[in-house]
Amino acid sequence: MAEKHVYRFGAGIDGVNATEPAGETVDQAKWIVGGKGANLAEMAKIGLPVPPGFSITCQTCVAYANAGNTWADGVLDEIDAARENLEERMGKKLGDPKDPLLVSVRSGAPFSMPGMMDTVLNLGLNDVSVNGLIEQTGNERFAWDSYRRFVQMFSNVVMGVDGDLFEDAINEKKAEKGVKLDTELTAEDLKDLTQTFKQIFAVNVDSQAHPEVTVDGCAAFPQDPKLQLRLAIEAVFGSWMNERAIIYRKQNKISDDLGTAVNVQVMVFGNKGETSATGVAFTRNPADGTKEFYGDFLVNAQGEDVVAGIRNTEPIADLKTVPGLEEAGKQLDEIFVKLEEHYHDMMDIEFTIEQGKLWMLQTRVGKRTAMAALAIAMQFEAEGAISREEAVMRVAPEQLDQLLHPQFDPKADFKVLTKGMNASPGAAVGKVVFSAEEAVHCANKDQPCILVRWETTPDDLKGMVAAEGILTSHGGKTSHAAVIARGMGAPCVCGAEALKIDAKAKEVAVSGTDVVLHEGDIISINGTTGDVILGAVPLVRPELTGDLETILEWADEIRRDASRGRIFGVRANADNPEDAQLSRDFGAEGIGLDRTEHMFLGDRKEIIQSFILADRTGAKQQALGQLLKVQTDDFLGMFKAMDGKTVIVRLLDPPLHEFLDNPRDYAVELAHAEDRGESDIQLKARRDLLARLDSFQECNPMLGLRGCRLGIVYPELTEMQVRAIASATAHLKKRGFDPKPEIMVPLIGTVEELKVVREQIEGVIAGVSEQTGVELHIPVGCMIEIPRAAVTADEIGKYADFFSFGTNDLTQMGFGYSRDDVESAFIPLYLNKKILKTNPFETLDPGIAKLVKLGVEGGHQANDKIVCGVCGETGGDPDSIQMYYDLGLDYVSCSPYRVPIARLAAAQAKIKSNGGAQKLA
Repeated sequence: MAEKHVYRFGAGIDGVNATEPAGETVDQAKWIVGGKGANLAEMAKIGLPVPPGFSITCQTCVAYANAGNTWADGVLDEIDAARENLEERMGKKLGDPKDPLLVSVRSGAPFSMPGMMDTVLNLGLNDVSVNGLIEQTGNERFAWDSYRRFVQMFSNVVMGVDGDLFEDAINEKKAEKGVKLDTELTAEDLKDLTQTFKQIFAVNVDSQAHPEVTVDGCAAFPQDPKLQLRLAIEAVFGSWMNERAIIYRKQNKISDDLGTAVNVQVMVFGNKGETSATGVAFTRNPADGTKEFYGDFLVNAQGEDVVAGIRNTEPIADLKTVPGLEEAGKQLDEIFVKLEEHYHDMMDIEFTIEQGKLWMLQTRVGKRTAMAALAIAMQFEAEGAISREEAVMRVAPEQLDQLLHPQFDPKADFKVLTKGMNASPGAAVGKVVFSAEEAVHCANKDQPCILVRWETTPDDLKGMVAAEGILTSHGGKTSHAAVIARGMGAPCVCGAEALKIDAKAKEVAVSGTDVVLHEGDIISINGTTGDVILGAVPLVRPELTGDLETILEWADEIRRDASRGRIFGVRANADNPEDAQLSRDFGAEGIGLDRTEHMFLGDRKEIIQSFILADRTGAKQQALGQLLKVQTDDFLGMFKAMDGKTVIVRLLDPPLHEFLDNPRDYAVELAHAEDRGESDIQLKARRDLLARLDSFQECNPMLGLRGCRLGIVYPELTEMQVRAIASATAHLKKRGFDPKPEIMVPLIGTVEELKVVREQIEGVIAGVSEQTGVELHIPVGCMIEIPRAAVTADEIGKYADFFSFGTNDLTQMGFGYSRDDVESAFIPLYLNKKILKTNPFETLDPGIAKLVKLGVEGGHQANDKIVCGVCGETGGDPDSIQMYYDLGLDYVSCSPYRVPIARLAAAQAKIKSNGGAQKLA
C-alpha cells in the first residue's frame, strides 16, 4: 500500500464528518499528523465545532527536507486532491471571484512548540477574490483588512520580507489619518495599505531567486491561490529548521528528525465585527493550577492579535457578558468541561467566534509551571479522573528544579551581560570575589558573594561553600565547579568565555562590552539558564508544597512496589553529615557515594600533605594517626546522620598531587626566597621540597597512580581508612545505633586488584571487630569505571558484594575524552553537527550503556546476589535513569538537590518499562 501523505478532518457544509484518523489514539496519530492535526481530528470525532481541513504528514516534511526541499513524486497531486475535496465539502473554491474559500496554513509538530514555527492566514485572497469576499459579507472593511493581513503575513513568512517594513507602513497610515488603533482605519485606508504592502513585496523580493512570483521581470504578489498554497506549505515545512525552532528543540530534548505536519484549514474570522472574537484559553490556571477557566480574548480580531500584544485583551471570564457573544461564551465553558472529561488533563485551547458562532481551532495538553503541574495532577486524581500512576506521570522531573532552587523573580526586568553554561540550577546575587579566602570573609560578615574564578580547584572548596554562587570562565557542566556546585545545590555558571579574569588585579573584563567588573561589584547569575547580569536581580525562593511531598510519596510507593516490577532505589552522593542529613530530608534511601577525598581538604590538607611528603617512617605514622582520628569522627557523623540506611564509602581515589601545592607556584616562591637572600640551608630545604613536589607530578594523572592503585602502593592509607570506618561502626553499634556502611574500592581494572585490596580490608575489619568485641558485617564492592572492568565483570563480580558504575570515568575512557577539556573545546560543535545526539557527560550514551549492560550481566553471572547501582553525574538525569532501569540497575545515586527529581524519574521509568501507567477501572 502506498504511503499516505494527507489526512482529512472535520465536517463540510452537509454536516458529514469526513475525518480520517491517522492512528487509533491521539498519541499514535501525533507522530504522523502532529499534535495539532491529531487533536483537530479528535475534536471533530467527539462532535466539537472544528473548521474542516486536511493535514500533511510529518514524514512528508522530513522527506521534503532530506531531498533538498524537493517534492517526492505524487505528493503534490495528493495535496491537490485534498484541496479539491475540501472545496467540494465547503461548496467554495480558493480564489473564486464571487464566493472565495479562504484557508489557514499552520505547522503542527508531534510535540507542542508554541510560537516556534510559522503560520499563514487568509490564504486564497487576491485582487479579484477580495471583491467576492466583500459581496458575500457586505463588509468592505473586513475584506480589505483580511487581504492586507494576508499580504503582510505571506510576504514575511513565505518570502522573508522584513516584518517591520509593514508595521512602519501601518504606523505611517495611522499618523496620516490621525488615529491610534488599527481598528480605527477605514476600508479605504486598508485598501491603500494593501497596495502599499504589495509594493513592499515587489521591492524586497528577489525576482531571480523566486521566478515563480516574477511577472515581466519583476516580483509581484502571487495571484494564483494554488501557487500561494504550495509556497505557504513549503515555508511552514522550512520553518521546522528555523533558528528559534532548533533552539527550542534543543532545550526541550526534541529530535530534529521528527519534522512538522502542515494543517490546511478553512478560515473562520474573529474580525467580522462586534459579534466576532478570538482567544486563547486554558481549562485551568497554568501558572498555579487553580481550577478556573483561564485566558484572554479580543473582540473583532484575528488570532495573531491576541499574542502580539497590539491591543489589550479581556479575561476569558468576561466573554459571556459581551453583547452578542453570550451564547458562544456559555458553549465555550461547556467545551472546556467536555475536553477535560475526554483528555483527563488541563487543555490549552484556541478559538474563534464568527458572528456569534463558536469554532475550535486547536487544543493540546497545556504547558504549565511545576507548581501547576503538581496541583493539577493531584486535582485530577482526587476527582477520580486518573490513577495515582497517571498523576505521577503528569509531572516532568526536570520541572522540580523550579521548586528546589531560588530563581529570578519573573517580574524582574534585566539585561544579560554575558552567558555561560547552565551548570547548576538556581539563581544568586552577590559581590564579585576572586578568592576562596575573600568569599569566606564575606560570608563571615553576612555579605552575599559570587566566587569568580578561571576554574575552581579543591582548594577553593571553602570559598565555594561560603559563596552564594560560582561563576567560571573555563570548564564545562562536569568540571570541578559544576560537580561540586550541584552537590551543594549552589547556582553555578561555567565556561563564560567572554570573561577575561585577572585575579591578581581583582578585576574581570567582559569581551564585546566596555564593562570591567571589580571586586565588590554586584552581579547576578542564573545557573538554570547560564545568564550573567550586572547588578542585583530580585530573587524568589519557591516553597516546597504539600503537593510535591505527596506526589513524591506516591512515586516512592511505585518504586518500592515489587508487584509492579523490580524495586528501584534512589540514593545520594554526600561527603559530610550536613549533606547526608539534607539527602535524608529530600528522601534519599542511603548514600550511594561518600567521596573521602573531600574530607581531606581545608585544615586537614596539611595532615595529608605531611603524610605524602614525609621522608621518615615516624613522621608518616604520626600523620596517619591524625588522619585516623579525623576520619573516624567524619564517619561517626555520617553514619549517625544516615542511621539505619546504607552509606557507601569510597576509598581514596584522586592522585596524591591534588593534595599538594602546585610546584610551579612553589618555584616562584623559591625564586623570591633567593632574591631575599635566604640562607643556603633554607634554600636547600626549599629546593628539596620542590623536588619532592615535582616527583608526584604525572603526565596523565587521571590514568596514573590513583584509585585502587594508590591503596596498593600505599597500603597504609587503605588500612587507615578502613580502620576509621570499622571503628566508627563499632562505636555506634555499642551506643544502640544501626550503622550500615559499605566499602567501595575505586578504579578496579583487574580481578587481582580487587582480591588484593579486599583481603586487606577484611583483615582490618576482623581486627577491629576483635578489639571492640562488636560483630561487624561490612560489605565490600567496587566501582566499575574502566571499560576492562565492565567486560570482565563476570570475574570481578566473584569478589564484590556490589557494583557501582562510575559513569563519569567510564564515559571519559570509553570515548577517549577529557571531560574538563572537551565540553568547551568541541562538544558544542559535535552537537550542532549531530556527530553526538546528546552530551555524554549529561545523558548516558548508548555506547557506554552497552558497557554498563555487560557489567550488570557479568556481575549477576558471577554473584546472583550482587547489587548494582550508579553514582556518576548521569544518576540524576531523567533520561539516563530510564536507561539505568532498563539496564537492570537496583538504584541510582545523585547529588542531594537532585534526589526529589530522581525519585520521580525513577518511578516514571519503572511505569514506562512495565506496561505504562495503570488506569482506573
